[in-house]
Amino acid sequence: MQARRVSELSALQNEILESVAKGVPFPTVADTLCRRAEALAPGACCTIASIDSGGLIHPVAGPSLPQTYGEAIEGISIGPRVGSCGTAAYLGTPVEVTDIATDPLWEGFTALVLPLGLKACWSSPIKSAEGRVVGTFAFYYRETRGPSDLERQLVDTCVHLCSIAIERDEDSRRLKHLAYHDQLTGLSNRYAFNEHVADNMASPQQSFGLLMLDIDNMKLVNDSMGHSVGDAMIREVGHRLASAGKEITVYRLGGDEFAVICARCSDTENLATLARQLLREMEKPFECDGNFIMLQITIGGVLSKMDGTSADVLRQNADLALYHAKQAARGDYIHFEHGLRTSIQCRTEQIALLDKALDEGRVFAHFQPVICIRRAKIIGVEALARIRTDEGDIISAGAFSLGLSDSKNAFRLTSRMLDQIASNMRAWMDEGLELRHVALNLSTVDFQRGNLEDRLRAPFEAYGVPLRYLQIEVTENVLMNQEVASRVARLREQGMQVALDDFGTGFASLSHLKDFPLDYIKIDKSFIDNMLSDVACGAIVEALISVAQKMQIGIVAEGIESAEQATRLLEIGCPLGQGYHYFRPVDGDTIATLLRSFDDAADQQANVKSSQRKRA
Repeated sequence: MQARRVSELSALQNEILESVAKGVPFPTVADTLCRRAEALAPGACCTIASIDSGGLIHPVAGPSLPQTYGEAIEGISIGPRVGSCGTAAYLGTPVEVTDIATDPLWEGFTALVLPLGLKACWSSPIKSAEGRVVGTFAFYYRETRGPSDLERQLVDTCVHLCSIAIERDEDSRRLKHLAYHDQLTGLSNRYAFNEHVADNMASPQQSFGLLMLDIDNMKLVNDSMGHSVGDAMIREVGHRLASAGKEITVYRLGGDEFAVICARCSDTENLATLARQLLREMEKPFECDGNFIMLQITIGGVLSKMDGTSADVLRQNADLALYHAKQAARGDYIHFEHGLRTSIQCRTEQIALLDKALDEGRVFAHFQPVICIRRAKIIGVEALARIRTDEGDIISAGAFSLGLSDSKNAFRLTSRMLDQIASNMRAWMDEGLELRHVALNLSTVDFQRGNLEDRLRAPFEAYGVPLRYLQIEVTENVLMNQEVASRVARLREQGMQVALDDFGTGFASLSHLKDFPLDYIKIDKSFIDNMLSDVACGAIVEALISVAQKMQIGIVAEGIESAEQATRLLEIGCPLGQGYHYFRPVDGDTIATLLRSFDDAADQQANVKSSQRKRA
């Protein structure tokens, strides 16, 4: 009997810890835990509640109780006589009530449970690693009694699992808040903005207005009054923008640049009216440290229905409208006109943007994790170029991709990225963090210019990083050049990994796979986007996975953006993936934090298994 109980608890622990490690939302984990606990303790009704920093109760799971019960106790404050759960949370110790009808702890609350046939309740506090009460785990009984020895053992396990799950959930929410909010103003940041625009543009009913604006003379304020005044000025502008109406969403994109999305602006007149209102919000002087500053902003605007076929195009057009307004109507508003945008202008501007950023050392790497789909574990990362503007904004590669059409820029960018990769890899290795590789995309220019092998080797030797950690990504079009293919083979012989990027979008065929020196192929995002709705795309993805497995080539699915896609890929045997469903590109320090979090989860699971073996 004892052996079976140990086995059941071990299975429960493994199931819950695996869900936590995969990032399953806490309410789902809590519901599963309640159901499993009820199955192991027949006759008990299980509930889990969280306790916020203000001492308020928030029911999370209670599958055997009606929804109305959870609604009735939502937001109740804990206290010394607030039922079993409220009292346990208040005292920080378990509370056993064997007869709810007569126990003074339940006075004033009996009407909530007695009509449900619940007569007794045993609640245990859930504590964080620092000892703070973060929740309660309770068993309700339909008879007047206390817990059995087996139930005590079960609850000890469940409370420990809840503590781990709640702490991971809090960490996740804290990291998400940090990732999506600007620390200076408290507004949503560029990541949140990009996601909002993309989601709205993808909606069939999308119709919204977008204003891009920045603060005029910001550099002058910083130089003459100091950055503390400049920061206060940015906060004030953000506050005034956010106070302009409930129907708008304001974002600080970085530096002195803001964005405003208005869901109800469906025509140019409405959008212009909003822009003029925002301009008026700045008319009152701003007082800071005895200085009176006149706030002035310049605004460019676009409408989703008129001015952009995609999220990227819409954002770029809004930037162009703002840029034109800064040149022609500083302190005013200009709506985008298609004549503002020409391919030559964009290419010229992006070449200059990238060239200047490289000169000034403002190009750096972000890294997007590559995930083992089954284990939800980071096994590698792909390096992606970013630019930091003079104002502190971060620009993704899509905003300067045309700048790479200049061969000098493309060559210099690769050198910069190699140094960034080797530096970050050294830092991760020094921490003992495990990664199989860091991937970097090489262009035709990299192979056309001489000394590629030396250029790849030099930064890795300088930082003492073995070349086996470098994964070279090339597209099908690049590999079609036989001389390039030969050079790739030589790189592979020196220990570097080789991945075929954007597979399926170029000119190569499956028959060419046997001729190319490859370690991985990456299924292009376009196939992943349509694999669930398009039978042909789904069949192609399955075929590619099968071919790769039979040829003993690794395969990575790019652009995974939904749980449904991830589930389907797992079902058909795809081992690796990357995309926004898992992580967006982040800086090297964040990658280290993520790797440490996975290591911590693994250590926790190992400790649990070790304690199980000792008890057995």
